[in-house]
Amino acid sequence: MTTIDLPPMAAPTGPTRPSPGPVSPPPAPASRPPGFVSGPAPAVSRAPRKLFGDNPLMLALSLLAAVGATLVGAIGFAMSYDTLAAVALHWGFSKELAPWFPVGVDASIVAFLALDLYLIRKMTPWHVLRLAAHGMTAATIWFNASSQGSIQADPVRAASHGVMPFLFVIGVEAGRRLIIQKARLEAGTASDRVPLHRWLLDPFKTPRFYRRMRLYGVTSYPEMVRRDQELIAYELWLSRKHKGDLSLASKDERLPMTMAPYGFTVAQALAMPDDQDREAEARQEAAKQRRLEADTRRTLAEARAKAAALRAQGQVEVVMAEVAGETGQARAHADAQVTAAERTVALEKAALESAVVAEAKARAATAERLEADEREEAAAADRRAAALEKAAAEDRQAAAEADLAAAAEAQAIDTQTTAIARKAAAETEKEAAETKEAAAETRRRTAEIERRTTEERARQEAALAAIEQSKKDAAEATRAAAETRAAAAEIERAAVEAEDVAKLKPRERAVRKVARMILTAHAANPGSTRADQLVTLAQIQEALDVSSPGTASEYRTEAIELLASGYRP
Repeated sequence: MTTIDLPPMAAPTGPTRPSPGPVSPPPAPASRPPGFVSGPAPAVSRAPRKLFGDNPLMLALSLLAAVGATLVGAIGFAMSYDTLAAVALHWGFSKELAPWFPVGVDASIVAFLALDLYLIRKMTPWHVLRLAAHGMTAATIWFNASSQGSIQADPVRAASHGVMPFLFVIGVEAGRRLIIQKARLEAGTASDRVPLHRWLLDPFKTPRFYRRMRLYGVTSYPEMVRRDQELIAYELWLSRKHKGDLSLASKDERLPMTMAPYGFTVAQALAMPDDQDREAEARQEAAKQRRLEADTRRTLAEARAKAAALRAQGQVEVVMAEVAGETGQARAHADAQVTAAERTVALEKAALESAVVAEAKARAATAERLEADEREEAAAADRRAAALEKAAAEDRQAAAEADLAAAAEAQAIDTQTTAIARKAAAETEKEAAETKEAAAETRRRTAEIERRTTEERARQEAALAAIEQSKKDAAEATRAAAETRAAAAEIERAAVEAEDVAKLKPRERAVRKVARMILTAHAANPGSTRADQLVTLAQIQEALDVSSPGTASEYRTEAIELLASGYRP
């Protein structure tokens, strides 16, 4: 994977909504251009928009609209009811059913629209209901318009009967639109529209803009504009980095342009390689964990097989012990029977012998009987030994099974402990790295905020000082202008009185008035000495109500000569 530098992102043009999903931060750049601002603009989360907001004006308008729509709807329903109830009698309805005819026609419109809204809220819309409501709307308008005769005969009269039901239906449709928009706002599915001026000013790129916005669920138009600005800024930065030859850029650097048609932001596209690497590592770790678990299961299976073999061997040994015991017992019985037969024969022979011989034989028989008893005791001992051997074999088998189970559990515990320890160590290292990065970013942002706060405070203080100085200057200028106007008014009044006393002609009065205008303008602008700069011909024409510029020029010339001769009012 190629490590790339990230360009500065365009500033958002307005409130933005959350991006479609959280993305991992872009890789840390190896080198950055001067003045680089890292990272994309963070998504600004905001609460769901309210339909009317907290504006009292909007609340008042909504109440006014509700009352007005209800009033218009009630009037339209009443007029339609009266008209259709009366005409129903002429159309063949009975006196009992005629009053219910307009109720069935007009109420069906409300019922169909209400049911349509209910199904929309239940996420199971059925467009047939709205079509049926529109059909009944057309029907009631037609019925009302044609209730007074042919529509062509008196169109105005027909329109007067058909317009109120139409207004009633318009009010119901407005309510339906309001409820649907409110439901969309509550569900967070309300989507901004692309403004008409964008379609007119950029008709070639706007369809692609609209396609991306709709296909990938971007509901905010300012957010989509911000994404375009980021992409354009990134392309310009990449072109500047490679000196205008984008073919020199790596595939990872061209990812934002490649993935933009699929709804990816610049930050998401640049983060894709790292995300894919992390997912590959996660898959490798999962595969390794599965292999370890398979090894553990195989070890447990082998231990169970060995335990089963030992158990079978123990059962064989038990059977062999039982067979050996039964064989010894049968051999003892056979020996006893042989001994008894021999004793019987000996007894028969002893009866024929002498008493001494008989007594000797008797002693021999007694000895043989004792020997038989000893053999029976030996057989019993053999049986007891076989039983003890069987018990010992069962004990050995149980001990072997316990040892194997303990060994398997110990191995499984060691494997699991090792895996958990490795995973915990990796998570600890990852959390430590993230903590360090977050702390560094927090310190950087804090320093930047403090710097901007200090600069903004200084700018505000300078602006306040400039405003105060401007206010003082304006007040001084206003006061000076007022004093100048007062003095000019006093001079004008005294001059008029003097002219009245002297009984001057109108032309002389006009020349003197122009001279006073020149003196007043010169007092306001002492740096200027030219009369044509101080008082223009247009000002003279307006002050003396003279239409000819030539006459005004003559007045100004005579006024200058009069001032030169020493005239002062």
